[in-house]
Amino acid sequence: MFEAKAFLPFENLASQLIRYSTESDDGSHDLAHILRVFRNASRIQASEGGDARIVAAAVLLHDCVAVEKDSPLRSKASALAAEKATVILAELGWIADDVAAVAHAITAHSFSANIAPETIEARILQDADRLDAIGMVGVGRCFYIGGRMSSALYDPFDPSALDRELDDKRYVIDHFQTKLFKLAEGFQTNAGRALAAERDKRLRDFLAAFMDEI
Repeated sequence: MFEAKAFLPFENLASQLIRYSTESDDGSHDLAHILRVFRNASRIQASEGGDARIVAAAVLLHDCVAVEKDSPLRSKASALAAEKATVILAELGWIADDVAAVAHAITAHSFSANIAPETIEARILQDADRLDAIGMVGVGRCFYIGGRMSSALYDPFDPSALDRELDDKRYVIDHFQTKLFKLAEGFQTNAGRALAAERDKRLRDFLAAFMDEI
């Protein structure tokens, strides 16, 4: 059950927007993900500043359009979500500048979109969302998505990809090298970087332990 108080002090905003936050059955981009990103963003914003209302709205709507990880439209997912968010917020009476600020944050948050965040609010959302892709939650989400895509856990004959190309569509643990280990280097805020360093270490420790067992 949705509880608006989890999004304090923006419980009224959450009550308005949460119905649009997710539109698929993807458990890696569900309400729990939205709440984790909100908590990450709130922690970063408390240190870095910026407009907390813009950040909250961007968090609540950043995944409002669902595109599967293996879809050819994946790189356009954040732009599609920004377009939908623009319509939603305009209908709620938001002023144009604030709508544009939320839309930019959403457009720039995605790794696959490769768009530089130009505002503090956009930098906060990008960091907050990427924090949820690393650390132990990131591990869980990685394996969940791999199962959703019917990927194998690893290549049994060359798990470290010493004599083959990395292929994270076929093997889950390849995703650590193709993307997850790269994320910590790209954090935009000081607060985000500090949190990312800790989670990146957990991610690397997990893979080392996993490889030891196979």
